Amino acid sequence: MSETLTGKHALVTGGGTGIGLAIARGLAAQGAQVTITGRRMEVLEQVAGGGLHAARMDVTDEAAVRDTIAAAVYARGPVQICVANAGIAEGRKLHKTDTALWRKIMATNLDGAFYTIRESMDSMVKTDWGRVLAISSIAGVRGLPGAGAYAASKHAVIGMIRSLSEDFLGGPYTFNSVCPGYVDTDIISRNVDAISKRAGVSTDEAREVMVNANRHKRLITADEVAAAALWLCAPGSESVNGQEIKIAGGQVTG
Repeated sequence: MSETLTGKHALVTGGGTGIGLAIARGLAAQGAQVTITGRRMEVLEQVAGGGLHAARMDVTDEAAVRDTIAAAVYARGPVQICVANAGIAEGRKLHKTDTALWRKIMATNLDGAFYTIRESMDSMVKTDWGRVLAISSIAGVRGLPGAGAYAASKHAVIGMIRSLSEDFLGGPYTFNSVCPGYVDTDIISRNVDAISKRAGVSTDEAREVMVNANRHKRLITADEVAAAALWLCAPGSESVNGQEIKIAGGQVTG
């Protein structure tokens, strides 16, 4: 693979596992130096190396986001690729969604993306090229039964990205959302257990619920999501801006 991103510094939140790790490795393979962040340093350190640099950061902590990104910029230069990937997926019916759960989801999925992008842009705007990607979800473009808080947070991320693309329109920076369906990561395993207990079905039946929710009736791989993210950073994507890239195995309507 050509190293089209040599000399670029990328930041990927939630970069130690799943989609974030797949994107981080793809960016590093193209020559970028990639700061990967997460709450568990031991997880990050296990995958660091080969262009991946571990930094502990809780995206819900505004001061930590500011200080960690500033330290990464000092070490590796301006952030020119920002991937706001860190997120949590929890589903509950409306009457079971208390304020604590609502705030927990918003603090991570929305506030965390906002802090990450804002602090990354502080250095990016001093350069002549930049890409901002937010990992939203198919739940960000349509309703998701039993997950109102999660869907609301992902809808909000898309709205933020659309607005930021307008703020910087005509400049050398693009802002896009990547919206996968159900991806084969640890989140799926946790959701399988939750669905199994909640619905009183076997784990195999619970897994089929998520498999069948994807239009092509299979789980999406993290590498498929990473490929879309890498395309948005590649030459020729300059006019793709303020968009939601849906990865769901078929057409998706709101």
